[in-house]
Amino acid sequence: DPILRTAIEGLAQALTDQNIVLVYGGGSVGVMGVIADEVLKRNGKVTGVIPQFLLDKEVGHQSLTQMIVTENMHERKQTMADLSDGFIVLPGGFGTLEEFFEVLTWLQLGLHGKAIGVLNVGGFYDPLFAQMDVMVEHRFLKQANRDLVFNESDPFVLIDKMSKFDAVPDEVWFKDRNLI
Repeated sequence: DPILRTAIEGLAQALTDQNIVLVYGGGSVGVMGVIADEVLKRNGKVTGVIPQFLLDKEVGHQSLTQMIVTENMHERKQTMADLSDGFIVLPGGFGTLEEFFEVLTWLQLGLHGKAIGVLNVGGFYDPLFAQMDVMVEHRFLKQANRDLVFNESDPFVLIDKMSKFDAVPDEVWFKDRNLI
């Protein structure tokens, strides 16, 4: 997909322009591999975090600045979260969504205060944001928490907005028991 490729190249440029280290899942395939390659091509730093079982399947990137091998997926996600100053979501599948919602839930719970941005290439995530709006409408999600996620198609704008992040989650979400 040339639109996705262009967006990834733009993100790599935006990251390296700001001297931001890419911390990612350590893979050499798919979107993960492309973003790592593009950052490295621009002399940026890339830290991969991969569980041993995926490394055993030979999908680990071989040219990273640093590779951290974990015992399992849970340790991988925790390590990536600990090393990261923010989170950017690119188009992806179940794993991408699972990691996105985990760090978003952690932010809502006050477990971290890091910015979360979605690089919404070609409207890929428009249906997901529409679903979040439905969740707000039906009072399963507070608008303040819905607004914690930056939604941009331009990587430079996304990183700029994320760098100014100072939102506070509505931590009283658990007090609303009158949903039904």
